[in-house]
Amino acid sequence: MAKWLLVDGFNLAYRCFHALPELTRADGFPTGALHGWVKSLWKLADQEAPDATLVFFDRGESAERVALHAAYKAQRAPMPDALRAQIDPIRELTRAMGLAGIEQEGVESDDLLAAEAVRLAEQGHEVVIVSSDKDFAQVVGPRISILLPPPSAAPKLGWRRLDAAGVVEKFGVPPERIADYLALVGDTADNIPGIAGVGPKTAAKWLAECGGLEDVIARAGELRPERFRPVVAAEADRLRLNRRLTTLNLALPPVAPAWRTPRPAELVAMLEGYEMRTTAAEARRRHGLESPAPAVHPAAGVPPAPTQGELF
Repeated sequence: MAKWLLVDGFNLAYRCFHALPELTRADGFPTGALHGWVKSLWKLADQEAPDATLVFFDRGESAERVALHAAYKAQRAPMPDALRAQIDPIRELTRAMGLAGIEQEGVESDDLLAAEAVRLAEQGHEVVIVSSDKDFAQVVGPRISILLPPPSAAPKLGWRRLDAAGVVEKFGVPPERIADYLALVGDTADNIPGIAGVGPKTAAKWLAECGGLEDVIARAGELRPERFRPVVAAEADRLRLNRRLTTLNLALPPVAPAWRTPRPAELVAMLEGYEMRTTAAEARRRHGLESPAPAVHPAAGVPPAPTQGELF
């Protein structure tokens, strides 16, 4: 069976954007995320040696979740202009690297990725999800793990792998209880309010003692601290709605990757066009392309290429 790498595209793009300084081309076009993106995918390919890689991108919010909760993700700040300008180039670089991009209008990439991960695992494949999104913890299992990128605030932590035992250690509940857990504590990233005052330890304790979310609701009169008993009973319907919002949709049909052949010459030309000279030289080395004679003087105003940091 094969090893599949499923990459949460926007999640990784944001990490790359915030991990590097504001690099620009001579004309001012931002390139920091592009540097991080290419080097991150190379790092993942070298480290994981996958048989296949799929990169999932969002095309808008989930129509189903917005219909359930109009404020779903409504609080999110707009994507920074400097990152937005790099998204299409990221897609183009990904294609030139020979990787298949997956996106679908009105369906969140999280759902597409999770459904494909479970499907591949059921077929006997090994699946590694590249994302820091806690929602994916609910599909971790014997054949599915998560590779967490280094956090922007603590890059020296490096890449960390999360298996089922790691999910329990991190959240206090097993993968099959993550959606229940998020329903109770809420998810600020998606604008899903939990029970006010209920934190991770309390939610994990209730689920350990009661079972699933429905069991917590049924035993609301027994919960401790006692002050939450009437609150949980009164908020039962909202908690059930939260559970629908936090549960990944695993019933989606299989994705249809547009498999691509790496185009090294095109990749190098694109990297040079963005004045990413060090990265272009690395692309030549990786693909066995002849290097051109070095330029005597770099173009004025071009920032130096970033050194390889912990993100990569």
